[in-house]
Amino acid sequence: MSGDYHDDPSHADTHHRGGHRGGHRGGHRGGHGGSDRGRERRGIPLSVLDPDTTDASRKAIGASIEIHRALGPGYAKSVYLAALRLEFDALGVRYQLDHPIPVSYKGKELGTVIADMMVEGRFALHILARPGPVTGLDRLNLRGQLRAANIDLGLIINFAERRLKDGLVRVLNVEKITAEKGIMLDEHDEGDHHDDPAP
Repeated sequence: MSGDYHDDPSHADTHHRGGHRGGHRGGHRGGHGGSDRGRERRGIPLSVLDPDTTDASRKAIGASIEIHRALGPGYAKSVYLAALRLEFDALGVRYQLDHPIPVSYKGKELGTVIADMMVEGRFALHILARPGPVTGLDRLNLRGQLRAANIDLGLIINFAERRLKDGLVRVLNVEKITAEKGIMLDEHDEGDHHDDPAP
């Protein structure tokens, strides 16, 4: 179940629907679908993250797969959030719903962004229940939450997909991870293109 989560993002390309991403490594940076994510596979592997964070994220993915198998697509976002709460409670996973994250600039708080779920205080979940692929805007919004919260990892889960693995995307706080881990990326790997299909 949750074992489908890739520890090595370099292998994730083979699991994207239609297999079309391989042909886009030349440099498309569009915000839609997967063609903007080909480069980052040689960037940051999951193994650099804190083991407790990856363990909690695997539990979240496993719970989501269980929910999707039972319910399938077609319900409102609130239904899937309620199901996740039941699963997390059963697993003993700590979470906060609609978790406010302050956004600061030059020491001044400007406002807040809201994470659908903050799990174990370690990563943010963004839940979708709409037809169509996860978009670049979805990724940018979650990445902004990661930067504001100063955490490494976020997951986007779109329960409207027929196959849930097509709606699972991992998003990383690249700037934080590279600074803390001393990982050097080349000029083509820098920026906001380090997402990964989770399964």
